Amino acid sequence: MIKFSMSNLKAAVRFVSLAAALCLLACSSTDATKVSSTALKADRILVVKSSHTMTLMTHGRILNSYKVALGRGGSGPKVRAGDNKTPEGDYVIDQKIVKSRFHLALHISYPNESDKARAVKTGVDPGGAIEIHGLPKGLGWLGPIQHEVDWTEGCIAVSNPEIEEISRLVPVGTQIEIKP
Repeated sequence: MIKFSMSNLKAAVRFVSLAAALCLLACSSTDATKVSSTALKADRILVVKSSHTMTLMTHGRILNSYKVALGRGGSGPKVRAGDNKTPEGDYVIDQKIVKSRFHLALHISYPNESDKARAVKTGVDPGGAIEIHGLPKGLGWLGPIQHEVDWTEGCIAVSNPEIEEISRLVPVGTQIEIKP
């Protein structure tokens, strides 16, 4: 049988109190880290079409990565309106579209100057209205399975919860690079 003296009991209470205080401190610092990391904004987006990925970055660090669905027109860069291909090149997120046929959308500044020059040279309309967007209204239940098939008309699609997060993390003016 263990006998406790009053001094041993006081020491045990102090130890337990100190352990509880350290645990609370650790938990609160973890919460503070989460708050500061959610306050970060992307300064660059990288889309790699061959791996169907989109990565948000800030100051060279990855914020988050997403699987994406692309244009159903196959590989290669967008050449003209209606080819259903996702463009390749350097662009900017130039507006957020709340009233869209999709859950939310971020407009991409396609066509850029080189896209326009190529279109003039070949005598075609380069197209436009390229976006990063969620699912069409009423189809949110598809969730992440939507990226199993390329189904867009040249856009980059993610699930509705993902576009909500992306919209919070990506300010207008963010650079986007779309690679083959």
